[in-house]
Amino acid sequence: MKKLQELTLFDKFLFDETMDIPEAHEAVLQIIFGDDNLKLLTPAQTEKEIRTAPWLRSIRLDVYAIDQEKRIYNTEAQKAEKKDLVKRSRFYQSLIDSSLLEPGEINFNQMNDTCIIMITPFDLFGEGRYQYTFRSRCDENPALSMEDGAIRIFLNSHGKNPEEVSPELTEFLKYMESTDAALAENSANEKLKKIHKHVSQIKASEEMGVKYMQKWEEKVLDREEGRAEGRAEGELFGFIKAYTGLIKDGLLSVKEAALRMHMTEEKFVEEMEKVNEKS
Repeated sequence: MKKLQELTLFDKFLFDETMDIPEAHEAVLQIIFGDDNLKLLTPAQTEKEIRTAPWLRSIRLDVYAIDQEKRIYNTEAQKAEKKDLVKRSRFYQSLIDSSLLEPGEINFNQMNDTCIIMITPFDLFGEGRYQYTFRSRCDENPALSMEDGAIRIFLNSHGKNPEEVSPELTEFLKYMESTDAALAENSANEKLKKIHKHVSQIKASEEMGVKYMQKWEEKVLDREEGRAEGRAEGELFGFIKAYTGLIKDGLLSVKEAALRMHMTEEKFVEEMEKVNEKS
């Protein structure tokens, strides 16, 4: 277990707690987009859950926010190098989109613009860039953009093209990885200083220290309970997975499946979500 003071912004606890502060999250988005006028309309929501149906895979977004232009941002820090980040970002995009229109709305132009941001300490695409920005374009004419309002941005703290991005961005990405006080204090980047001020307050907070310890203890307890309940869970997993298939095929309702498992509907839906996360 790392000490709270040793965490970097690539560590989930520190990232979530820092981005939960509107001023800090706003400063991060201003750096990424090079726009000092970008203002958040609502405070960020960390661990925001989105689901479309009880039997389908839900997601928990690291940091979700809306700016004054009603654009939606989902900002994720991905410390571990995973091979599914591109399709994960596609899935996040689709579930966010599915929640943007009221039932019965016929004008799809009412959908908000959206931006998925993945910040990583590795180069997902292997071109040595600090930033990769993707929009829908035409294969036959790459200059023709679809303009559907959806952007996905992948940031890489190990970039090698500082001449193509802003100094503020390269400095911020270095700070994400090291979260070094000297780097921020010696910087001329006022936004980075602002972010570091909040990071320092979190690391110095006794209340945050207790919260961090509790989070760590919860993970340990979950792991131990998981070992003890592994066999029983394996049997339960099999039954829930089978019933989930029947529900998807329209052969069984959630209510009927819950009755067969001697569970409340709420408990059955909770178990379905666990199965979907593992599948």
